[in-house]
Amino acid sequence: MDRIAIEGGSPLFGDIPISGAKNSAIKLMAASLLTSEPIRLTNMPRLADTRLLGRLLARFGTQISESDGPDGQQTVLHTPEITSSFAPYDLVRQMRASFNVLGPLLARTGHAKVSLPGGCTIGARPVDLHLKALEALGAHIDMHEGYVFAQAPRGLKGAEIEFPFVSVGATEHALMAAVLAHGTTVMKNCACEPEIADLAECLNAMGAKVSGQGTTTIVVEGVTSLHGTDWSVICDRIEAGTYAVAGATAGGEVRLTRVRPELIAILLDKLVEAGCEVERGTDTVTIRRKDAKIRPVDLTTDVYPGFATDLQAQFMALMTLADGESVIRETIFENRFMHVPELGRLGADIRVTGNEARVHGVAELRGAQVMATDLRASACLVIAGLAARGETIVNRVYHLDRGFENLEGKLSACGANIKRLKGDTPIMEEE
Repeated sequence: MDRIAIEGGSPLFGDIPISGAKNSAIKLMAASLLTSEPIRLTNMPRLADTRLLGRLLARFGTQISESDGPDGQQTVLHTPEITSSFAPYDLVRQMRASFNVLGPLLARTGHAKVSLPGGCTIGARPVDLHLKALEALGAHIDMHEGYVFAQAPRGLKGAEIEFPFVSVGATEHALMAAVLAHGTTVMKNCACEPEIADLAECLNAMGAKVSGQGTTTIVVEGVTSLHGTDWSVICDRIEAGTYAVAGATAGGEVRLTRVRPELIAILLDKLVEAGCEVERGTDTVTIRRKDAKIRPVDLTTDVYPGFATDLQAQFMALMTLADGESVIRETIFENRFMHVPELGRLGADIRVTGNEARVHGVAELRGAQVMATDLRASACLVIAGLAARGETIVNRVYHLDRGFENLEGKLSACGANIKRLKGDTPIMEEE
């Protein structure tokens, strides 16, 4: 199993290009099932999650080709015919978002059998909102032996859907199902994440009639069919935020390119509060911290446009070196402080009570072996390792490969002493 080795203490100087958003790319790939014509996605990240979803889509008859085009990395997906509507446990359990193939399969074929999902262990995250939305659209749902059996032989029908609480996955899932439903669907209390707007606008480019994306109410006028299109995946705001925090923690000057600063505005405000200089351009962000001490900052995670839960762990790594105490509250997922004991191995002083972590800044972190528990925790430990004295080994980096493309290369280009250790490389001896 691969590991990442980091010799800390080197400030970062240079440009970091931001890839296409994982959380958008995988939903756009699922949406390709809604048409018999090719979809060309540009600015596509090459990640473990996109490859896994590609394997699942191939089971349904999707033809997939990857290449480097004039617009960068691209993927063409073409499903002229759905040859199977069965999504097995062995594939779906590996990535929770793969469950969202259920809606497109049901909308296009009238039936589907999809395993209940797996994914990171950062909370229960049940799929009942997804299923209730599909039932509101006229689907008949049965569950047994760990599978969802969905049927709508006469097609789905427009409905009014009001989510009892905000759910990104359920909003996206209902949206993909509703575009081919008969009649109008009104979805209320929707999530407002930029990736949802990206999905909706791509569906519109395919011939759908979606309005209200980016607000809490989305209206979908069903159409009989969709056609192919070319679409550029939105930039990954979580990757952008992660590298911004990395620059702030290690010190130096990092410029993020191919980014939309407004998508990480609240994070950038928090970095200014922490003592960093931040310059926002049209599609760039520059983070500077040279001699300034890190100031403590309190934050509470919230749904977009609030502080993203997917950046909480990374920001906590920065706060471990602050000159004072910070309070970080997690309101989105339970079990999302699993990185805290691992930061403790590096010398951090953090006390957790319920959904609140009190981070007492220390003078320095010290390198050690640590274990990644999920995707964002992996990034948190890499960031801490960049600032720690001595060598840090991050184990279980397969989590990291799910959501970050060429992380070692991007950080190395800015002066970080970081490298990947292949599975047969001996583990560092600890004193």
